[in-house]
Amino acid sequence: MVALLEKVCIIGSGNWGSAIAKIVGTNTARHSDVFDPVVRQWVFEEIVDGQKLTEIINKKHENVKYLKGVPLPHNVVAIPDLVESCQDASLIVFVVPHQFIHGICEKMKGHLAPNARAISLIKGLEITAEGTRLFSEEISRILDIPCAALSGANIANEVADEKFCESTIGSANMEDGMIFKKLFDTPYFRINVIQDHVGVQLCGALKNVVAVGAGLSDGLGYGSNTKAAIIRLGLLEMRKFGQTFFGDAVQTETFFESCGAADLITTCNGGRNRKVAEAFVLTGKPIEQLERELLNGQKLQGTLTAQEVNQFLEARNMQKEFPLFHTIYRIMYEGISANSITVNI
Repeated sequence: MVALLEKVCIIGSGNWGSAIAKIVGTNTARHSDVFDPVVRQWVFEEIVDGQKLTEIINKKHENVKYLKGVPLPHNVVAIPDLVESCQDASLIVFVVPHQFIHGICEKMKGHLAPNARAISLIKGLEITAEGTRLFSEEISRILDIPCAALSGANIANEVADEKFCESTIGSANMEDGMIFKKLFDTPYFRINVIQDHVGVQLCGALKNVVAVGAGLSDGLGYGSNTKAAIIRLGLLEMRKFGQTFFGDAVQTETFFESCGAADLITTCNGGRNRKVAEAFVLTGKPIEQLERELLNGQKLQGTLTAQEVNQFLEARNMQKEFPLFHTIYRIMYEGISANSITVNI
């Protein structure tokens, strides 16, 4: 009996989604014994220069709005209808803003292949006073399929330009993990597969809080030594958070993968969380104003996660157990001096 080819669908088409489409399109064509050559990509329809974005992508093979100047493989087909894009798909790649996950998955129910598996490229997790929820778990729960996670030190434009980097896939089922490795691994985008899908996603959320601390340090002009100390202390608190609240589900080794230390270093040296926190110190402007001015009104993940983590810890009377996280929260939301970043940790 001939094995059925895996049908791949990408849900999302922003900057990161487009960079990933380039990789997935190339690899499905390269591994034609495993994957169906056509990669369907759900693209939220927009009008760009009087034309539909999906039509531009399918004609020019370039996402001119979110990844200008980077050619996409011709086997990547942009589809504006969500159900049509995922019909009978067996491998689904989620790369959309997390707030849309629930609604998207509800519409996809009943349209996937019987053996469908998913992977989430959505960084972070939802943290409330009541508890935590991984985005992969949300996808699994609604669609009733297994869901792995991919995360790493992966700035989209650098990946699209084929500058070497690594990324980590966390998959409870290693067989699924190896299929996803075949889908993503290239000479410039090196994949390592581990079973700790919880730790992979936890790192993706908490590193943004530490990056706010790094930005505060930069704004104060404290230099490389101080930032290195904040990164080290941040990594320790990330690991402690995982082991305290997730137990054996989170492995120490995960924090030394690309999704852990590497992504933390990248985020603390570049990226929006560091940039806005630095501006917070230099200008004295409130975060909401800086979001409008520097991020076109998009919400900063680091400060939001710091708030969520604080609520979670406060409900358990454990704020003092995580002094760096707590100090970053107090600087951003309670008005204590930014200098506290080196005093209270």
